[in-house]
Amino acid sequence: AKHTFSGFCSLGKMITAKPGKTPIQVLHEYGMKTKNIPVYECERSDVQIHVPTFTFRVTVGDITCTGEGTSKKLAKHRAAEAAINILKANASICFAVPDPLMPDPSKQPKNQLNPIGSLQELAIHHGWRLPEYTLSQEGGPAHKREYTTICRLESFMETGKGASKKQAKRNAAEKFLAKFSNISPENHISLTNVVGHSLGCTWHSLRNSPGEKINLLKRSLLSIPNTDYIQLLSEIAKEQGFNITYLDIEELSANGQYQCLAELSTSPITVCHGSGISCGNAQSDAAHNALQYLKIIAERK
Repeated sequence: AKHTFSGFCSLGKMITAKPGKTPIQVLHEYGMKTKNIPVYECERSDVQIHVPTFTFRVTVGDITCTGEGTSKKLAKHRAAEAAINILKANASICFAVPDPLMPDPSKQPKNQLNPIGSLQELAIHHGWRLPEYTLSQEGGPAHKREYTTICRLESFMETGKGASKKQAKRNAAEKFLAKFSNISPENHISLTNVVGHSLGCTWHSLRNSPGEKINLLKRSLLSIPNTDYIQLLSEIAKEQGFNITYLDIEELSANGQYQCLAELSTSPITVCHGSGISCGNAQSDAAHNALQYLKIIAERK
């Protein structure tokens, strides 16, 4: 870089005065100012493997840097960021460079992160399996649809709701990111250490739990008329630290009844079937069957 120190400083002030730019935009602005337009070249592109990997090289003036990512854009961002870090060190200026995982600000509302992409990057960084999203429910009138999506990551699960399928996915991803907010990028730790049993419970913990609700279940007959099984299951779930998701099945059973699945985020995950003359009855029956199953498990020695 054959430019004076004052030239770098004025550029630094110009960039710092306009925060919220991506590394690619910052480097391009630097290139325009110094008449060294950055040139990007794709060095490697592995798209056949489970997680695609791209490597891009950027050349700006006398500086050449590379970046790697799971998308071409992310690889370019990282190459640009590496170049900026060299320029920053050379000139002692402060570039306002946001997180490279952020989407292009021109296409997104300001300060809005991409939780789906961020969660995937987090999973890749820590060697976890990639998050899996399943649309579990859609309802509401045509003008006000509501979607429910289940996100599974390793043996854990979160649900998200939204006015669109994408919004429901984002909501589920945001919940996971909130759980993992205390992980630093350099800290390689297992998912079990992060989450512990806060999202789920094991058969061992059920059998040995001092919890009032689970011990009440052990003594219950589960055949008393008018018992609110959904409420009872909800109370046990809250006490034992697992989530319940009811999945209404569109297809009626062979004898014309509504059907439902109750999915419990225990470890291992528990799924119980229920049926009834209405959706509500089917959910109640699924909750009843889940309670019977938990009762058998909790009573085993």
